[in-house]
Amino acid sequence: MKIMKTKMDLTILIVALLTAINPVNAQTTTAPVMSSIPVEMLFPQGKSKALILSFDDGNVADKHLVKLMNDYGVVGTFHLNSNKLGTKDYLTKEEIKTVYKGHEVSGHTANHPNLPSLSKIDVIYEVLEDRKELERLMGYPVRGMSYPFGNTNDFVIQAISGLGIEYARTVGDTYNFSMPDDFLKWQPTIHLFGKTNYIPNDTANDRRELAQFYQVTNDFLKANTLALFYVWGHSWEYEGPGNKWAEVEKFFKMISKNPDIYYTTQIGLTDYINAFKNLKISVDKSMVTNLSSINVFVKINGRVFTIEAASTKQLK
Repeated sequence: MKIMKTKMDLTILIVALLTAINPVNAQTTTAPVMSSIPVEMLFPQGKSKALILSFDDGNVADKHLVKLMNDYGVVGTFHLNSNKLGTKDYLTKEEIKTVYKGHEVSGHTANHPNLPSLSKIDVIYEVLEDRKELERLMGYPVRGMSYPFGNTNDFVIQAISGLGIEYARTVGDTYNFSMPDDFLKWQPTIHLFGKTNYIPNDTANDRRELAQFYQVTNDFLKANTLALFYVWGHSWEYEGPGNKWAEVEKFFKMISKNPDIYYTTQIGLTDYINAFKNLKISVDKSMVTNLSSINVFVKINGRVFTIEAASTKQLK
């Protein structure tokens, strides 16, 4: 037994020496190491920042808002109540296709009810009727919405699942720049100008909220990691007493025409994130297949790659 153990020890020693002398013959697979390297999403053109501007209701003041957005080269998503179009203070059905040209029209329910208080069939009616009419008016599929008053719950989300709604926005501000965890519970970064005018005649609160809004804006502009700035509001908030149109234009000047920012609609970013999530990646990160019709930009081990639509990319 002692002789056999000595021979085994000698064999192990010889194998170890041969491996050290001739490492070419050793197993050198790097797959376990490569498989731990993350594939990071970048926005189109390899950008690390994205901006969504989202406005509700379809008020006539949207005309001025859209004009400013067009002047500054930013795009928006506008959530409309189809049964309110043509009533007092709302755009008409005949003009929305022209007013919102180049922007996204999305749903906001037909009549703006509090969805959690409705029956399932009424939730479905409000969402589908709004979607159907807006599609007729705009001439393209309406695939998203914002919840009236920002109110939703699991019952509402279950009711709208399967109705062709691919994203739905709440009003629960996060004050950060994270990607959505759940497209049907999409929380924005911040209301435009924060909670100014939420408390009547409280100028001190207004100053604090406005200062916080611009602090969040500057934090976004200085961000050096993947950042989504999602700003929401209503155009009617900038009318009447305490006119804020000059403030709106100031904000647009700050965030427009920035080569580091991807300006997008909400459905545009939804489609892009889904294209990234559906990439087919080899175990050793040497190949990526993009089955979508969208070019996807990724970063792997510090290098940026463009994964062209409907193609397989060799990552070398």
